[in-house]
This record gives sequence, structure tokens and C-alpha cells, in this order.
Amino acid sequence: MKTNRIILSVLVLLFLLPAISVSGQTESDYYTIRGTVRDAKSNKPLPHASVFVSGTYIGTVANANGYFSLRVRKSENLETFRISYLGYSPRDLSFKEYSDKETDFLMKVHSVPLQEVIIRPIDARELVLNALGKVEENYPQEEFMLTGFYREAIKQRNDYISIAEAVVDIRKEPYDTYTKNDQVQLVKGRKSADVKKADTLLVKLQGGPQVALLVDFIKNNNMVVSPPTVDFYEYELVDLAVIDGKTHYVIGFTPRVIMPYPLFMGNIYIENESLAITMADFSMDLSDRKKASKQFIQKKPARLRFTPTHTRYQVRFQEIDGKYYLSYVRGDVEFFANWRRKIFRTKYALMFEMAIMDRSNKELRSFARKEAFRNKSILADLVSEYFTDDFWGGYNIIEPEMDIEEAVKKLNQKLSEAE
Repeated sequence: MKTNRIILSVLVLLFLLPAISVSGQTESDYYTIRGTVRDAKSNKPLPHASVFVSGTYIGTVANANGYFSLRVRKSENLETFRISYLGYSPRDLSFKEYSDKETDFLMKVHSVPLQEVIIRPIDARELVLNALGKVEENYPQEEFMLTGFYREAIKQRNDYISIAEAVVDIRKEPYDTYTKNDQVQLVKGRKSADVKKADTLLVKLQGGPQVALLVDFIKNNNMVVSPPTVDFYEYELVDLAVIDGKTHYVIGFTPRVIMPYPLFMGNIYIENESLAITMADFSMDLSDRKKASKQFIQKKPARLRFTPTHTRYQVRFQEIDGKYYLSYVRGDVEFFANWRRKIFRTKYALMFEMAIMDRSNKELRSFARKEAFRNKSILADLVSEYFTDDFWGGYNIIEPEMDIEEAVKKLNQKLSEAE
């Protein structure tokens, strides 16, 4: 039976290099912290909490169930790690005390006393303009190398049909260089495809880690709120919040004009003293579904209808030595696909996320064309099926969520039966 294809270009780009592994390191060479981040009163997990070593790039992000693992070489001589979550007081904890055991890390809500806030004229639009005017002051103005962990997944109805993961090296361009894109190179990757066999419609995600980097709208200033697009939106001060112990203005934004392409709506978080934008949570305006669908579909059968129903994007930055660096991005897209003159339709959900785990120990370099991710490539087509427990070696990763973990178990069973 012929399989029809639909490729979603959630923002664009993807690629591959031969997989390599980390060797020469044993478990005794690392501090390994594992546990679940929870609310101290309700005991509920806190999803996507930040876990990092202050003043460094070393870190990870908790999964949707609040669970994380963090590995740090003992030779780094680091003593403490920090857990941070929006609206909660951060915790600094000892590697030696919590290494090699599972722990529930309890977080307390941080209220915002008014006396802690430096009172500014609260003109929300002016506040956004001031924050955008401080990009050169608050974000790095030199090139640098990062190492990230990337994951993408596609669900058909309630079943995963594809999961792909990769460790990537990133050459991040200065935040005052808007014409030069960041570069990505695959270090190591794997996939599980057809965890549950898909129907005759084959959905693939075109983009991968390069797409994730484009969600960094501070660098890519034609995205969301930026100097060229600032007048496309209405702004409102909606709240005060605490991130990593610092008070932030929460500015809501919504479209005020109609453009040939869809705009966005959501919240940006501006740190009270530096006026750095440290976080944003936003979605695409889907009120014109036909216009919105053109932003996603790269190729589809003529008789297929594609209807986006939900999007959400998140981006976070971490302060290191007075500058704010990209630390985490995530995108979620849901849509329905159905054939003309047919009643039934199928729901799909796509997710991608990337966390910056470390500064690469490699010297600053550009990636050759054959090394860098290429336009229109698809990660799931480029990496092999390989899901062993020790696959990632010494790399920090985002732990899989419970349903992803179950899907991987099913794949492992299939691979074992095939051997």
C-alpha cells in the first residue's frame, strides 16, 4: 500500500554526522544526582525545572514528571548544584550529599514583597522597548560553542510513532548578528521509529535542533517580539514573578495588526533590574487556520486537509557572569489530518525540546557544509535504532517522560525479538 507523506517544517532545518561515543570514563568518575522536583506543600511534580551548576553551562532540565538526572565529573571540583523553578525559591545543594541516590527535592513558593521591586513607570510597551534596547548589554556579543541534548517525538492519536534524540554541538553567533544563523552539528543520535505502526499517512518532522534554535527570538529577531515586529503587538503588565530568585515583570502580548502570516501571543518575562528578557512562553495565533497551516506544511497530498489546533513554544535563558545565555527551548504542535469527502480525522501531536547541557570543550570553529545540518533533512531518517541503557555515556540528557519511556521499552522488546 502506498504511504502518503506529510512533512511539518515547524520552523525549518536538520542534518547529521557519524555518531561518536564518550569513552575512558567510568561511573566512579562522576557525581550522579537523580530525583524528582516537587512542590513542598502539595508534593506535586514540577515539570521542566532547571537543574544546573551556577556560573557554568553544566546542567539539565527535569522532564514533564519532574524527574531529572545530572552527571558532573568529579575532576571539575564543583561543590553545589542549583534547582530553579518559576515562582519558587531556588535551592543550592551539595553534590556529595545527594550523589548516587534518588531524592525528592522539595521547592517552596517565593512570594514577591512589593518593597523588593524597584518601581518603574509601568508602560508595558515602553518596558519591552527598553528590554530590546539592552540586548547588546545583556546577551553575549561573541561567538561561543555549546553542547545540547535534543529530543523530538510524534504521536498519532495516543500512540508514539516516532522518537528521535541527539547530542549536538552548537556554534552560537553573537546576539548583535541577525543575518548569520547559529550552526549545529550532530555528535551522537538515535531513534525509535514506528513504536506503534502508523496508518497510511506518514508524518515526519523537518527541522530538529536548528528549529529549536530559531525559537530563541532574541537572536532571531524576525520571530515574535523584536525591534522589527514590536509594533505588531499590544502589551500589558499581567503579573510579577520570581525566576531563580529574581523578580520579573510578566508582560502579556497579543496581535494588534493583521499580517499575511500568523503572529503570536503569550508572555515574556523581564528581569526587574537588568531588564533582560529571561523567559518567554507563547503560541501562534490560529484564528485563521488556513493562514496558519501554511507555516507548517512542507509537502502533503492534494486531497489531505491539515488543521492546526494548538501550538506552544517556550524559551529560557540562564545568567552566567552578568550575561544571559540560551538554556532551554521547547515546541508543541497539535493538528488534525483528514481526507476530503471522508468523515474521520486523525489527531497528531509533535514535540521538540533542547536543553543546553554544557559548554563544549572544543575550540571555536565553523562546521563544514558536509558536517553541518542541512536544510530539509529529517533527523529520524538519519540516525539508527539503538536504545541501550549506556548509549549516552557521560553526556547529560533530558530524562524521558513516562509515556516516552514506555514506548522505548516496546521498541527494545521488538529489537530483542528480531535478533
